[in-house]
Amino acid sequence: MTPKAALVTGATQGLGLALVEGLASRLSTEDTVYLTGRDAGRVTQAVEAVPAGGAEVRGEVLDVAEPGASGRLAARLAERHGGVDVVIGNAVMRVGPDDDPRAIVGAYAEVNNFGTTRLLRAFAPLLRDGGRFLVVASSFGTLNHLAPALHDRFDRLSSLDEVDKQVAAWRDAVEDGSARAGDWPGFVNIPSKIGQVAAVRALAAQRRDDDLARGILLAAVCPGMMNTPTSALWWDVSAAPSPAQAADALLELVFRPVEPAQYGELVRAGAVVPWSRD
Repeated sequence: MTPKAALVTGATQGLGLALVEGLASRLSTEDTVYLTGRDAGRVTQAVEAVPAGGAEVRGEVLDVAEPGASGRLAARLAERHGGVDVVIGNAVMRVGPDDDPRAIVGAYAEVNNFGTTRLLRAFAPLLRDGGRFLVVASSFGTLNHLAPALHDRFDRLSSLDEVDKQVAAWRDAVEDGSARAGDWPGFVNIPSKIGQVAAVRALAAQRRDDDLARGILLAAVCPGMMNTPTSALWWDVSAAPSPAQAADALLELVFRPVEPAQYGELVRAGAVVPWSRD
């Protein structure tokens, strides 16, 4: 069998690192898991911290906010492996309660949203038969968390370019202060997560028949509330699962057979989270 190649973005800590460790432990010694992040030093430290055994873990610097970075890495992995088998998009810029949305939304959208669509464009064409492409999002990423007047902004979009256009319009409205008057929620995480799920849905609509015929799963995933320092800024997470515990449900999607009902959807704990109530 062809050795497998897996990639996790935002993998130097927390959920991303747990996903790398879980993939490495479940894959064979012939396989490779790429641990990526934007800081070379932290990537090296994280690779060294992964327990020995299982797949080889290799570090690669990847800043998803840099327009050409995902494409360049995809080209390198295509040359080395001929394709990829698992891609998990986990890169995220975190936001705290004291952050001014107008000041941070540009960088926030660049990482969380445009970083997601760049990753999808670069790596989805490389997926081999039986491949998995998961985008870590949130249960906030549904139209039910958005004012009805805004649903058409993200519903039934036909391409990743259309998703980027709508995300840019939201970003600009936050930056110029018109977002609140336009019914946008004040918590920037909500439109951002909706944009991520919309991106998965748009690409899935184009690829569905061929992907399912080839045993490929493309989906957005919600890991649920986790006990992390960032989440603790917003909520009481003392009883929440650790990132390693949360990673288990996501890894189940990687290693079990594809369920067609999950294709192109947002999945949490193995169940599809409805895009809307309609």
